[in-house]
Amino acid sequence: MKATHQFKAEHEGIKVMLRIVERLCSKWESEGNFDDGEFQRIIEFFKIFVDRCHHAKEEDLLFPAMEEAGVPKDGGPIGQMLLEHEQGRGHVREMDGALAWYGSGTPGADTEIRAHGRSYISLMTQHIEKEDTILFTMADSILSAERQTHMFEEFEKFEEEKIGKGVHEQFHRLLDDLAKRYLEEQET
Repeated sequence: MKATHQFKAEHEGIKVMLRIVERLCSKWESEGNFDDGEFQRIIEFFKIFVDRCHHAKEEDLLFPAMEEAGVPKDGGPIGQMLLEHEQGRGHVREMDGALAWYGSGTPGADTEIRAHGRSYISLMTQHIEKEDTILFTMADSILSAERQTHMFEEFEKFEEEKIGKGVHEQFHRLLDDLAKRYLEEQET
């Protein structure tokens, strides 16, 4: 399997979580109910699954391979993706901080959580589109099948070392659970 196919599959899961966050923000505004413990689990998904796993595999494995194949880091798509990874980390930090304020009763914390949540949704939606249509297409054209297969084989070891054995699967279960509760109820 190509490494880029795995990245795209992970993007599908991330897009589901982004839809869940939008649904929660809308529901929070319209109904006033909010489960801050559940939102903390979502932030952990963004910190660990998206950043320490998905983005880290791109930054530590894919981007260096593309650089070795001649794609410049600065002034090109790799540099732009790295910038957007940092912007995403900033939104997640802000959501996490505002969630702590919310828990202590700070006025306006709910607005901050929703604002950064929606900014993160917008950023990541565009980011994923760029990676899927531009960056991964470029990677597929310049990285050999052997290189891609080797990179794909490194993923499991990388995930175990960076986030722990079975953590990836735990986040998939969280994603499935939240999708059933928040996205399926919207469809009925």
